[in-house]
Amino acid sequence: MSNIQLIIEERPADIGHFLVGRLLPFREKRMVGPFIFIDHMGPVLMSDHQNLDIGPHPHIGLSTLTYLFEGNIIHHDTLGTNVEIKPGQVNWMTAGKGIVHSERTPERFRHSDKQMHGMQIWVALPKDLEEMMPSFFHAEEDTIPSWEQNGIHYKLIAGEVLGQRSPVPVYSPLYLLELKSVQRQTITLGADLFGETGLYILSGQIESEGHVYEPKRILVAKNSKLCDFVMAENTTVFIFGGEPFAEPRHIYWNFVASTLELIDQAKADWAAQRFPLLQGEPDIIPLPPVSSSLRQKS
Repeated sequence: MSNIQLIIEERPADIGHFLVGRLLPFREKRMVGPFIFIDHMGPVLMSDHQNLDIGPHPHIGLSTLTYLFEGNIIHHDTLGTNVEIKPGQVNWMTAGKGIVHSERTPERFRHSDKQMHGMQIWVALPKDLEEMMPSFFHAEEDTIPSWEQNGIHYKLIAGEVLGQRSPVPVYSPLYLLELKSVQRQTITLGADLFGETGLYILSGQIESEGHVYEPKRILVAKNSKLCDFVMAENTTVFIFGGEPFAEPRHIYWNFVASTLELIDQAKADWAAQRFPLLQGEPDIIPLPPVSSSLRQKS
């Protein structure tokens, strides 16, 4: 019997600057553990007159995780954070009761060709913490646990698993693990995983139960304890998941919450400009129409 419950392929989504590959949420699987949103950005070549300029926009009820393979982004938020995200670093912004931020190409790259490639991930907060005070954490690449085992390079981007713990301050039991292979190798991790588990293939291919799977798709496991597969040479995958929440989450635009009342309040607050604002950044992204879908996310 197959241990693959569902295969989710990337769907194109226009975020107003370039197309991304949307993976979560999916109509048949809204979340994997606490992971509620995953976009694969790029790879895309941006010319000397194209830049990332995502103006000020709000979030509630979640932590955002930005992880770049190529390119650079300036993150600016209403906590006073103004930091450049570089490849291999982890940007972790916890919105809690509300935060506003922008994402832009750094000034020194704005007049030259540049490549952009990375992951944008949202992790929902537990119900008792979804209205916590907002916070921000930036992890340099050399602080992220990484190790070699049987020809596979592991990096624990967030959470705790395999006897390792990332410095990223998560708020529920979860894991986000990057695996890179140089040669063909069998991977057996099930004994160490917990909760719900998804496997995202970034590049290369994997084999599982006699089937070959190509990039740009998530495989959701029926049972995380039965997670084993073969990585082909020069393959990169991400294994992510954790304990699911007891109650469902609602998602509208950039807002995540356990109740529709919290979503409606955030919508009203943003429309009435009751969120804090970023000084000197007038290109505020307005609240989408009532018929909003996640394709309108900025």
